[in-house]
Amino acid sequence: MSRTERLLDLIQLLRRHRAPVAGPALADELGISIRTLYRDIATLQAQGADIQGEPGVGYVLRPGFTLPPLMFSADEIEALVLGSRWVARRAEDPRLGDAAANALSKITAVLPDELRDSVDGSNLLVGGGEVIPAQVDLSAIRLAIREQRKLVIAYRNAGGTATERTIWPFAIGFFDRVRVVIGWCELRTDYRHFRLDRIDRMEMLAERYPRRRAAMLKEWREREGIPVR
Repeated sequence: MSRTERLLDLIQLLRRHRAPVAGPALADELGISIRTLYRDIATLQAQGADIQGEPGVGYVLRPGFTLPPLMFSADEIEALVLGSRWVARRAEDPRLGDAAANALSKITAVLPDELRDSVDGSNLLVGGGEVIPAQVDLSAIRLAIREQRKLVIAYRNAGGTATERTIWPFAIGFFDRVRVVIGWCELRTDYRHFRLDRIDRMEMLAERYPRRRAAMLKEWREREGIPVR
């Protein structure tokens, strides 16, 4: 285990306890010596962690400490690299791809050398594949979701029949070949899924829809039997 991972484990262990925890108990659970524990606590305090206590009394982490990027574990770094690479290559949204690359660059810039090397040398690759191109701007749909705005769309179903719908978008699904916007359809008075490659045109209205998107997402998940993680 690297020192960075050990510090992360110590922070997570302290987070689980509201009352002070004795140093020997912390050292035993982490599998380190008490001297190493004292050094690690001093390191975290120097980085801004509000750890209060002293040898013989116990230690407690006060609320409000946000882990700096260097506290990511190797597995978490690989997850971030893989996710950003997938978004850049497969999301079919240039602005989202650029944002993913920029975010990863900001994180990488403040990582210690041992973790920065794992970013540069990550062997988790995103494969290619055909994505059916959308006819509308995916970033505009994301904006409508963030601002809880209604969308008017001209939509063709699988049989080619065209209809005009006013929807309340609250989520986007990214599948292997298609992208799907999920929303409440005023025409059907129910939740519906709309493939982006079948939306011929789209207009975002100034009008906000009357329900909270988080509430609709929760209701839709329950109806579809999709667990919340």
